[in-house]
This record gives sequence, structure tokens and C-alpha cells, in this order.
Amino acid sequence: MATRLVQINMKAQDDTALGRFWAEVLGWGIDSEGPGVTNLEPVGFAYPDPVAVCIDIVARPEPKTAKNRVHLDLATTSTAHQEVLVARLKDLGARLVDVGQGDVPWTVMADPEGNEFCVLEPRPVYQDTGLIAAVVVDCTDPREMARFWGEAMDWTVHEVADDHATMRSAKGVGPYLEFVRTPDTKSGWNRVHLDVAPYRGEDAAEEAARLRALGATDPDFDGSAIHWTVLADPEGNEFCLLSPR
Repeated sequence: MATRLVQINMKAQDDTALGRFWAEVLGWGIDSEGPGVTNLEPVGFAYPDPVAVCIDIVARPEPKTAKNRVHLDLATTSTAHQEVLVARLKDLGARLVDVGQGDVPWTVMADPEGNEFCVLEPRPVYQDTGLIAAVVVDCTDPREMARFWGEAMDWTVHEVADDHATMRSAKGVGPYLEFVRTPDTKSGWNRVHLDVAPYRGEDAAEEAARLRALGATDPDFDGSAIHWTVLADPEGNEFCLLSPR
């Protein structure tokens, strides 16, 4: 049994407006499964496919109050491309932000709802990922996160060090999932989180039990009104186990 990363979930005060922003940035299509939910995926995409990690934006009234512990890194092909992309993002409503990054070659920005993301300088490792280079998770112990997620999913672990760890779909396509050690600590529910799904034919309850045995926990959450399972990884980051796909 195993899961795989199928999408990230963002909370927003205006899911429709934020959806338009990210759809324009990525060149993706927009759909909706109901009021207060905006779904983004590449045009012509057959969900789920590791070539892309989709985005679900869900309306929530609470404002963003702290730096997100999950963010996107965008890839560029040259210094000129990086400059053009940053300028385009500003025109679409993004802004530059300082999260204590200091003098770095990448550009830290925030979308119209304040969600941080990075526009990376050109890096050969991301030349075939598409615009989303990586989904990045802040943590205190990248080795433990790689251990848990490496066993939770059928993705391949590429690097593990004290300060970072990286994974990618076993098919070698799509963005990376990265864990980066940071000094700040988690506070409150994450406004951006991972959604994973077992493969078609698997048993969701058995998969939830397996994830708990690996170190996942059940956050204080009433899930009686939903048909998926909310869990938390060993560092308390909430994630959703969706129905088998």
C-alpha cells in the first residue's frame, strides 16, 4: 500500500479571486466542485497524474496571520526569465516580501492573500518540472520528515541531509517535495497543506491505519461531515488522505 501527493490545499478569504491569480500564473484551467472551492489543474490534465500537483483553494473567513509552513517554488530557465516572471507576477497582484531570507539569488514573493512563494534562480535540477519546481515544507527535522513521507508515499527520496531533504514521483516527472529546516515553529492550523490519495482499489481505512503506524496522528478535528481523513505528520502538519483515485 502507498499514497501519492495529488494536490495542495490553500485556504483563502476569496477562493475565486485567488484561483484566478494562480490560474493566470500557471496557465492552468479553473473548475469548481461547489461553492467556496476553486480547483486548478493543467488544461487537458487527467487527474491524478504525477506530472502535476494540482491546487484546491477553499474559502475560509480567517485571515492569514503567520508565515505559511508550506509554499511553492517556481522554476525559471535563465536570469532574464526570472526577472520577467517576477515583473509579470507583480502585474498580476503579487508583491515582494521579506521573511528573513537575507541576500539570496531567489526572489521571495506573496500572492494577493499573502501566501509566500519563491521565484528561483535557474537551477538545472528543475529543468523538467514545469513552472512549479517544488512544494516546500518547513520543518525542524528533515531526516525524520523524509523517513515518514518516504514510507508514506511511493515517491523516491533523492537527498537527505540535516538541513533539507527532497523527494519526487517515482516516475521522475512533476515537481519535487522538499523539506527544509527552519527556526520558526508551527502555530495553529496550516493554511496550506498536502493532500494525498491511495491508488484505485486500495482501502482508505487501511491506508489511514498504516500512516498512523508510521507516525501520523489525528489532530483535534471533527471529521464527521467529510468523506476524507484528516491526519498530521510527525511535526504536526495537517494533511488530508483522500479517497482512492
